Amino acid sequence: MPQIILGIDPGIADTGYGLIKEDGAQLSCLAYGSIKTKARTDLADRLADLYQQLDKLIKKYQPDSAAVEELFFNKNVRTALIVGQARGVVLLVLKQNKLPIIHFTPSQVKQAVSAYGQASKLQVQKMVKLILNLSELPRPDDAADALAIAVCALNHRLCPRN
Repeated sequence: MPQIILGIDPGIADTGYGLIKEDGAQLSCLAYGSIKTKARTDLADRLADLYQQLDKLIKKYQPDSAAVEELFFNKNVRTALIVGQARGVVLLVLKQNKLPIIHFTPSQVKQAVSAYGQASKLQVQKMVKLILNLSELPRPDDAADALAIAVCALNHRLCPRN
C-alpha cells in the first residue's frame, strides 16, 4: 500500500518540508519547499503562521507519517530557544493531525542518505537528488534536508534498529 512521508526541518525563518511517496520499491517526490515567516514580526505571529501553513500542507497531501529533525544546539542560545519553539509548533500541528512522528538527529539523517554522518549540505542535496530521481538539486537547503529526513524515516522503517 502506498505511503506518504512528510519530512520536516524546523526553523523560525525557514522550515523545510519534503513529501515523498513510497509505492513498493518506487520512491517519488510529491513536493518540497520552505515555509518562510517574516522577519521583524512578533514571534507569536510567526509561530501561528508556521502552524497554519504546515496544517494546509498536511491537509493537502494527507501524509501517513512524519519525521522531524531534532534540534541541533549551537553556541547561540537565543536562536536555539526560538528554533525550539518552532519545533514545538511543528510537533503540535503533526499531533493534532494524528500523524505518527519519528525524530532523527542531523547526523542520523546524513548517515541515511550519504553513508557519512558528517556529510556536507551539498553532498546531502546530491544524494537526495539521486535517491528521488529529481531533475535538479533540491533547494533551498532546508527543503533538501527535509527530503533527506523523509528518506531517513523510510530507511528506518524498512531496517529498524531497535
